[in-house]
Parts: sequence; C-alpha cells; structure tokens
Amino acid sequence: MPSPSFDPPSVEQQGEILRALRRIMRAVDLHSRHLFEDHGLTAPQLAALRAVETHGPLSPAAIAQRIHLSRPTVTGILARLCSRGMLARTPCPRDGRSVWIELTVSGRQALAAMPPVLQETFVHRLAELADWERSSILATLQRLASMMDASDLDAAPLLVNHAPDTVPPNTNGTNDQSFPTEHSNAG
Repeated sequence: MPSPSFDPPSVEQQGEILRALRRIMRAVDLHSRHLFEDHGLTAPQLAALRAVETHGPLSPAAIAQRIHLSRPTVTGILARLCSRGMLARTPCPRDGRSVWIELTVSGRQALAAMPPVLQETFVHRLAELADWERSSILATLQRLASMMDASDLDAAPLLVNHAPDTVPPNTNGTNDQSFPTEHSNAG
C-alpha cells in the first residue's frame, strides 16, 4: 500500500509556525528576566517559596518533588533563599538529623509583592478551555517536541527560559552572562 502523500507547508505557513514558536519562547524568556530584574528571584526560587507557602514546612526532598526539580538543584536554591533570609532551616521534631524548610517573614513579604508567574496565568487560561481543546493542544505540542527531537528530554513543568541548573545560551553575540542561573552567584 503506498504511503499517503502530504503537501509540504507553504513558505508563509512555515514562517507563521516558526514565528508562533519563537513568540512562545520569547514570552517565557521575557517573563523570566522581568521576574529576576524586578524581584531578584528566578522562577525556580519562586516555585520553592510558593511550595513552602502552600504546603507549610517541608523537607528539601518534598520541595524537590513538588516543584519537579532534582534534589541537588533544589539544595542550591534553598541555600540561596536561606542565605537571603526568605527561608529558614529548622530541625525536624521527629528526627533531629533532618531539617524542615519554613517560610520566614521576609519570604512572606517577597511572595506578597510577586506578580503571578507566567505558568499560573497560563494554567488559569488553560482551565477555561474545553477538554477537547486542551487535548488538541497537548497532542500538537507533543508532536512538536517529537519533531524537534525533544520528546525524550526531561523537563520540569515550569515555564522558565532555561533549565535551572544550566547556563542559558548567550544569544546577543557577546560573552555577557549577566542573567543568573541557579548555579551562578546571583541566584
């Protein structure tokens, strides 16, 4: 049986698809940069603060699980947030060797000043769609990931411009690495 023939996309259609992908990537990048520039936090740091705010004192492992990041990455995030006074480590009452991570007054104040993160707005808008629309979007995005050879890449459900434990690629043609990552000193 012959394989079905497909019409190749027109130059215009191909351009519109690529522009739509780029707009999504740009929105995530801009939001991440504004979050850091305006509030001094990366999206993973904000996710950790919100997890502790929502669920109360948690172990570092529980925070890693809730925000879908590796334990070593979360360890660095928590260290920076504790050093800034936004989180505090307290001994676990059941096991003195373990620690709980608690939100401090400073952490609560920082969260009160935060705008909604991009993914919160996105999730709210996604919930307003019919189930068939969400299913269609999921199938299309999974297909796009496959077409970009990215379907097997591990990804946390955070809308950030780079993996929190890597240096973002420099796209301005200079050696400027001023946008912090979770492993830079600025985080």
